[in-house]
Amino acid sequence: MPFDLCQFLLYIYIKMIHQTRGPLASRLRQRKFQLLRRFQIPEDALPGSLSLTHLRCGKPTCHCAKDRGHPVWSLTFMVQGKKQVQHIPKEWVEEVRRRVAAGREFQDAVREVLAANVQLLVLAKKQEQQQKKKKKK
Repeated sequence: MPFDLCQFLLYIYIKMIHQTRGPLASRLRQRKFQLLRRFQIPEDALPGSLSLTHLRCGKPTCHCAKDRGHPVWSLTFMVQGKKQVQHIPKEWVEEVRRRVAAGREFQDAVREVLAANVQLLVLAKKQEQQQKKKKKK
């Protein structure tokens, strides 16, 4: 059974919903749910970035010896903390570009949800401290 990020984030949200109150907490939760409804983990998304470089082949009679070089598309990404580079055939460039964009959009949404989670945690802590102060009075 594949890992469902939306279910996990919903679980975290449910745990925190009763702890935070106020307009900021409400806006954060609304934005989180908006993102969670919009995104499933894209099965064909790619990490990294796609870039075009020009390389010279080294043949003295080739046009690239005097020109910019042969165009080469590359996908650069990280695997277990190590940079990887894969050359991409020019016929694949549009498809790979679409998949990289989907991966970046998904990663941005996850970062935003995680940021909302930490802001909700901070709000919950502040509200708990305020409640403790009120009880002492």
